[in-house]
Amino acid sequence: MLKDLQNAGTEEKVRRAKEFHGHLCPFLLLGVRASEIALSRLGEGRAGERETMEENLLALVECNNCFTDGVQVATGCTLGNNCLIYLDLGKNAVTLVRRGEWRGVRVYVDGERIRKHFDAEAVELFEKVVIRREGTREEAGRLAGLWERTGLKMLELPEEEFKVEEVEVEGLELAPIFSSLRCEACGELAMETRIRREGSRNLCLACAGSCSAVLGRGIVKEMEIPLRRRT
Repeated sequence: MLKDLQNAGTEEKVRRAKEFHGHLCPFLLLGVRASEIALSRLGEGRAGERETMEENLLALVECNNCFTDGVQVATGCTLGNNCLIYLDLGKNAVTLVRRGEWRGVRVYVDGERIRKHFDAEAVELFEKVVIRREGTREEAGRLAGLWERTGLKMLELPEEEFKVEEVEVEGLELAPIFSSLRCEACGELAMETRIRREGSRNLCLACAGSCSAVLGRGIVKEMEIPLRRRT
């Protein structure tokens, strides 16, 4: 069962993480490891049917990178089941908390501190292949193998390598259910809170031209809609 991920062997954890994320990398598996620590400290298992339907277990993540996918795999708290809360802080950290109790556990990963566990060649290749976008296909393949090997080390890191603290969390609302309104331009239904009144018409944000979006750099407000319909 998915709920038993904490008790699964390393091979199974890696398989599930790769299946969800698409590839293996250190911060994906750091997200898994940090979540395991938080779950253990909180005395919780992976969120199951009841926890996700009732939003009883919440994961507050502070980044939108590989780390967050590891959190989703390990905790069962996802964007779609409303148990994942995204705080646009740019830190590799997760806080797990039970709704109603609001006493949580925050686990933070210091990238500089754990760098000593990274393969030196992998770091150089990451700079070339991912950051500068200059690597060859062969170098990308070499990085994938080294990154996977480095990631496996992350699953074995002791708690002492992380910053672990108990925190209080202010109560968060349950996900509200909104009605939908029909856009008078495209004819599609949209959540009523995402309808903009322009003149005498109700327009969805796509037809109005802009909306907030989460990109690699974080939340971008009033981003121009990038979709163009073919005519």
